[in-house]
Amino acid sequence: MTSPTDGDAEGTPSSATSSGSASTPTSATTTQGGPGQGGTLDGPQLSAGKTGRGERASSFSLDIERRGIGDGLRGYVTKVRTGEPGALPSILGLVVLGLIFSQVSDRFFSEGNIGALPGQGAYIAVIALGLVFVLLLGEIDLSAGTTGGICAAFAAQAIVSDGLRGGVPGSNLLYGILIGLMVLGLALGIWLKTWIGSAVIVVGLVISFAGLDQHVIPALIFAISVGSAVGTLTGFLVAKVGIPSFIVTLALFLAWQGVVLFALNGNPINVTNYAFWHGLAYNNMSVFWSWVFSIVVAGGYLLYTLFKSARAQARGLAADTYGLVLLRGGIILVVALVLTALANQNRNPNPNFVIQGIPWAASIPISLMIVCTIVLTKTTWGRHLFATGGNTEAARRAGIDVVHIRVSAFVASSSFAALGGIFLASYQSSVSLDLGAGNILLFSVAAAVIGGTSLFGGRGKARDAIIGALVIVIIPNGILLRPSLPAQYQNVITGLVLLVAAAVDALSRRRSRAR
Repeated sequence: MTSPTDGDAEGTPSSATSSGSASTPTSATTTQGGPGQGGTLDGPQLSAGKTGRGERASSFSLDIERRGIGDGLRGYVTKVRTGEPGALPSILGLVVLGLIFSQVSDRFFSEGNIGALPGQGAYIAVIALGLVFVLLLGEIDLSAGTTGGICAAFAAQAIVSDGLRGGVPGSNLLYGILIGLMVLGLALGIWLKTWIGSAVIVVGLVISFAGLDQHVIPALIFAISVGSAVGTLTGFLVAKVGIPSFIVTLALFLAWQGVVLFALNGNPINVTNYAFWHGLAYNNMSVFWSWVFSIVVAGGYLLYTLFKSARAQARGLAADTYGLVLLRGGIILVVALVLTALANQNRNPNPNFVIQGIPWAASIPISLMIVCTIVLTKTTWGRHLFATGGNTEAARRAGIDVVHIRVSAFVASSSFAALGGIFLASYQSSVSLDLGAGNILLFSVAAAVIGGTSLFGGRGKARDAIIGALVIVIIPNGILLRPSLPAQYQNVITGLVLLVAAAVDALSRRRSRAR
């Protein structure tokens, strides 16, 4: 706000006065007074609804700035220059990798190859989505990959064994231990007020006790409930007991690798016979529903931002102009429609078997990203998560239940890890004995960080997981298109990309602190 006299010239007396007497200002002038003294504005009085660029508002006028296209561009450039690049580095990385691999193989930008990318990277995107919640707190979950492995393993074993109610083959105690873990997770969840995670655990217990886990869809839901129980236990050990998350999740990373072997009884389980599960990575939406999905998602975003701008302007608040909203939303809508049109073309060279439509491996992670974005930006829990990640002590003193926030973040991470394990089994067409081990966790963490989520906590978005996963999956995809390139290039390039992303994160944070 400006003071009533900010920038105004001193008034000129309308008539001469004797020495030592105060002059009386005219209506066209203003006086400079001390505290408690007022004055009139020079020139026309401005109402709250008519303030524009270059005009001066009164002391108590509302902020009704209208951001146009030029303002939006300048604001974005300013954010980048002051240490908030957002997703820009990852998008530039996508462009650079795309240009490189298009020179490596002319098949890289073919419809068939691009259409296969979602199935190859969906599990990374889903696990990374869960890790975003934990990374926003400045924590880490090294067990996310193997958590997904045990959840998928129990689901697969339940299906082939006509339900786990009769026990896990080869291990009479394992089912009892599993149910005990879920009951313990339920008790801790109720105590720590993680209501959604507790509700998911209850659903899983009901499914198991009723023997419904012999069917594919209930078995997959049961797997997610196991993930919720694991996340509650992990969060309790980190937030309540006080063990560093690195140590807790590293220990669980090792332990869950052994549990997978017990759950599978030493034998991998093929999932190709279960159409729904196998189809998560390989099936596509119909052409009609592909159009519906794109129009609802991209068109819905455009309508929402228009409504948001109109409502803010009607209330006399700062808002983006309709031109900026239409430009931003229109670009997203056009890109979505173009990609949908390409996806709805037949991607199979064999005319006898048509492959077209948006892959489920793309639509499901995108839908989850939208849900996570709403949770992080439009709910009290999301605001408290950012506050806790930015400064835990300040959040605690502000009255935020920091323990609840941290536990629920680990519940979200492990639940998404379970779903990621399901997608990984679908992509591999089996629940293998080492499902979730190896580089799965490293790729998922790299996806979140490369996308723009800070390792130091307090900064990140759900979209980072999707963009970062696309960067990660492009690397092995492009290398495999050129058989003459050694496979070890994948690890080297991925490591360099992650190092660059971490460096950008550190430098951005240093610049933002220096403002």
